[in-house]
Amino acid sequence: MVNNQQMVDLKKLAPQFEKETGISVNFTILPEDDLRDKTSQEFSSQAGQYDVATLSNFEIPIYAKAGWVADLTPYVEKDTEFDQDDILEPMTKALTVDDKIYGEPFYGESSFLMYRKDILAEKGVKMPEKPTWQQVADIAAKVDKAKPGMRGICLRGQPGWGQLFAPLTTVVNTFGGTWFTKDWQAQVDSPAFKEATKFYVDLVRNHGESGASQAGFTECLNNLQQGKVAMWYDATSAAGSLEAKGSPVAGKLGYAPAPVVKTDNAGWLYTWSWAVEEASTKKDAAWKFVSWASGKKYEQLVGKQIGWSSVPAGKRSSTYEIPEYVESARTFAQPTKKAIESVDPTNPGLQPRPAPGIQFVDIPEFPALGTQVSQEVSAAIAGKQSVDDALEAGQRLAEDVAEAYRKREGK
Repeated sequence: MVNNQQMVDLKKLAPQFEKETGISVNFTILPEDDLRDKTSQEFSSQAGQYDVATLSNFEIPIYAKAGWVADLTPYVEKDTEFDQDDILEPMTKALTVDDKIYGEPFYGESSFLMYRKDILAEKGVKMPEKPTWQQVADIAAKVDKAKPGMRGICLRGQPGWGQLFAPLTTVVNTFGGTWFTKDWQAQVDSPAFKEATKFYVDLVRNHGESGASQAGFTECLNNLQQGKVAMWYDATSAAGSLEAKGSPVAGKLGYAPAPVVKTDNAGWLYTWSWAVEEASTKKDAAWKFVSWASGKKYEQLVGKQIGWSSVPAGKRSSTYEIPEYVESARTFAQPTKKAIESVDPTNPGLQPRPAPGIQFVDIPEFPALGTQVSQEVSAAIAGKQSVDDALEAGQRLAEDVAEAYRKREGK
């Protein structure tokens, strides 16, 4: 499993599962990139060394179609305690292929706009309930340099399909763009994709953080915490750190939905989830572990033994009815739940897509494609080339992927 804090907590609590069930659990905990390499090798070879792995909603549909992960639907239907209906619908949808469930979420996130309420108030600016990107750009200009060294907004510029293109693809979606049409025509240099990217690049160059071309999630988190930016558009999961005890900005932040232009919503969807390897010879025991780790009782266990701010949230409706959790996350719990519930991973834009995904295209080629194109856009953020040149190079890369799919599908 991935070495995120929630997983480290789970390892600490696992002896209670072992005591309750008599099933022993051995963990291999790895950084995200190493985990992806390891699970790709393990699941593609069906080596059977691991029974369960943390996979995201990017990998699970791909692995399901390849026959590498087990169908969990029979277990879900038989398990009277698990309560699949309590799992937030977009999560279930993202982990389902051909009406079969292949993963169960451990925690999930969408994206929203985080902003300093006090800074906006000082400048006489009111955040709209449902801001557009144009309104956000206007606010960024007004609060830029509100304090010495403070910029208007932080937006990721660091190369990587999961860095720069996580937020940027949601902007492309709401501007009316897409990576590919339903029949696999590359659209990276289309007017809508270009307009969205130019908007993003201009906004971060004019009112964004210093060193933006190398700023990712962690850098933006630090910038907002340290008072170097007034706003940040990113993952809902960031709020837990921002509102944690000792955070310099705890209690000073407001949370608005992901900004839109032409769509009703624009938040992304991401979840680390449990999947069972098809080659596993211990599927019954594996399900017991999955249903424990993603179950309602586990959240109570974390709250009471680790702390309510550490509960792996963003997956169950009932989480947002636990008084202790709601109190500990009162400023961001409902905005997070609303953000997740409002997204549709199969239809995030204005046109049909050839594959699901909001901030990514759910095909095996996308990590390489997204990362290569992100390097071009990051160079534009750094002022080393124009957006037109960046997307022209991106279009050539996307056309190679599209052509392979058209040939495969006989188009």
